[in-house]
Amino acid sequence: MTDSPSAPAFEVSELVKSYRGITAVNKISFSVARGEIIGFLGPNGAGKSTTMRILTGYIPATSGTVRVCGIPVATRAEEVKRIVGYMPENNPLPEDMRVSEYLYYRGRLKEIPRSRLGPRLDEVLERCDLTRVRHRILGQLSKGNRQRVGIAEAILAEPPVIIMDEPTIGLDPHQILIVRDLIASLRGRMTVIISSHILPEIEMTCDRVLIINRGQLVAQGTPSELRREFLGRTRYLVEYAGDSALLAGSLRLIDPTLQIESPPGEGTGEASRAESPDGFRKVFLTTRQESDQGESIIRILAAQPGIRLRSFTHSHASLEDVFLAATKRSWDIVDSPLPR
Repeated sequence: MTDSPSAPAFEVSELVKSYRGITAVNKISFSVARGEIIGFLGPNGAGKSTTMRILTGYIPATSGTVRVCGIPVATRAEEVKRIVGYMPENNPLPEDMRVSEYLYYRGRLKEIPRSRLGPRLDEVLERCDLTRVRHRILGQLSKGNRQRVGIAEAILAEPPVIIMDEPTIGLDPHQILIVRDLIASLRGRMTVIISSHILPEIEMTCDRVLIINRGQLVAQGTPSELRREFLGRTRYLVEYAGDSALLAGSLRLIDPTLQIESPPGEGTGEASRAESPDGFRKVFLTTRQESDQGESIIRILAAQPGIRLRSFTHSHASLEDVFLAATKRSWDIVDSPLPR
């Protein structure tokens, strides 16, 4: 079977990897379309790095099938390595080579023609913000610069798929922005799988998210799909002054499922809701409706003479909230007592 342009970038089916009786990856299946940017999440020891090494052909699977651009990894690993750019978590670099020397050497190993390698090297150095350190010895680089050299090496040959294990670890905020923009620029041209513990970066960069725990795939989808699946509600933060009963009655006109909740730590009941000295209080409004009702809520409350509205915010659950809910659910399922 040859590389088919219509084949997904990755097809993983019933993948298993065991080490001396310990199952690190347990029958996971997923597919990644070409041009997608995927976030691969999980707690430490969940099986992320093992899965990524199998996808690159670096280690074999115990069972199951993996295809990269239609090519089976188990029987044609060398072909797969030619079309995959891989940046491991602990990026090994030769300490005594200069940045440009190392990338030129790696480019020749990747069989980039000499006539094209020079211009491509300049382009990658510029894109990864490494031009000013191109003549520096690798062993003298900061952690952030070493990470970006690893990214530059991964994209150097313009492979159709790229796998990055913790690409932003050790980077300062400015460098993280550069890497985020770099990865976003690959969308549609290359398929990218990113493993990271920096969840806000994953949410801002990735099209979809895969969450693995205890070697099993426990969730997959877009961040908004996962919010609905695991948290199941939309929430607004309202700061107002006035009659709470009037507030509740007004909200029922908009959506009967809207509920008023106290901020965390404020207890329950009307009297316990956070109230400032000038009479304003904050409450959460929650609903299971998927559509955004913010405009309707603001219009209704602003028209009520007994309510003064100071602020209104659509409170999005973070990807961290989803991650915690997804992994907790999987732990609860595993730890639940067996039926008698």
